Amino acid sequence: MAKFLGEELLKQEDVEIFKNFSKSDWAMYFIEKWGQIEGQEHRGWVLDQVARILNGTPIIIKLASWDDGYTEYRVSTSEQVSEEYQKWCISMLGEYDEKQGCYEYFYNEGIAP
Repeated sequence: MAKFLGEELLKQEDVEIFKNFSKSDWAMYFIEKWGQIEGQEHRGWVLDQVARILNGTPIIIKLASWDDGYTEYRVSTSEQVSEEYQKWCISMLGEYDEKQGCYEYFYNEGIAP
């Protein structure tokens, strides 16, 4: 069994296949890669990732390597979400009910597949 050597953080402009990706390209990448996985919670996660991307949350690209020469790109959204995404999430909650002490809706980030 090959030994995992670790991950290297890469810049988008340094990765040929990703260097010209726009927000829309990244959104489609996430939909194509994970959108077909069954389960409401997983699909909710994909929708949330797309919302993060389209609202300016950065993409993280890492190159994972093994001692047998195998490599793979690992792509995720940053844990540091954009201010635009944070505002969008609040807008999804609806009106705040002072009497109940809560918002009209709950925003679900889903569960990663």
